Amino acid sequence: MDARERVAREAARLLYNCSSEEYRQAKETAACSLGLDAMPSNFEVAVELDLLAEQSEGEGRRRLLMEMRVQALKIMWALRDYSPLLIGSVWRGTARKGSDIDITAYAVEYKGVESELIQSGYIVGRSEEVDIMKEGRMVRSRHITIPLEAGFEAEVVVRPPEERGEADICEIYGDLKRGLSLRDLERLMKTDPLRKFVPRRRSR
Repeated sequence: MDARERVAREAARLLYNCSSEEYRQAKETAACSLGLDAMPSNFEVAVELDLLAEQSEGEGRRRLLMEMRVQALKIMWALRDYSPLLIGSVWRGTARKGSDIDITAYAVEYKGVESELIQSGYIVGRSEEVDIMKEGRMVRSRHITIPLEAGFEAEVVVRPPEERGEADICEIYGDLKRGLSLRDLERLMKTDPLRKFVPRRRSR
């Protein structure tokens, strides 16, 4: 095992045990603790993290992914008028213990999304505005957290309708975060509900 692999594996362990929250922090901490001058890519760490989760959780992890996709489908159906898109680890198929469901919805006014969720029987937890810098401009979105009886959470991010169809670059895998539409997820659950959406290995 070379230095990059050792750092990637240790960084994955830190992320899995919640000793680090961000990939960069985990890699820097891992390299320092091992005394190695090596910095693996986020992709390399993600591969090790996926392997670690599989070894630790086994069949329970696959049951979790199935349940999370079932719950995502229900939420997306409730938000069908807002072009919902499933992203994150539940889309990727890499969800593990501690993961949540990430869904993007598109609306001029977030209150309609909240109202639809409440009418569909969901409890809205946190609801807050978040500003991020994107391509030199400030973009505002509404983040709505939904606690679920299954023991995990869902987060619905409400973005402006004009951003529909835009795909951001994933900082971990380096590809476009295309996600799954409601129709895509319905089809997936009938044909290959445990499928992963992870690109081929990248070195950087």
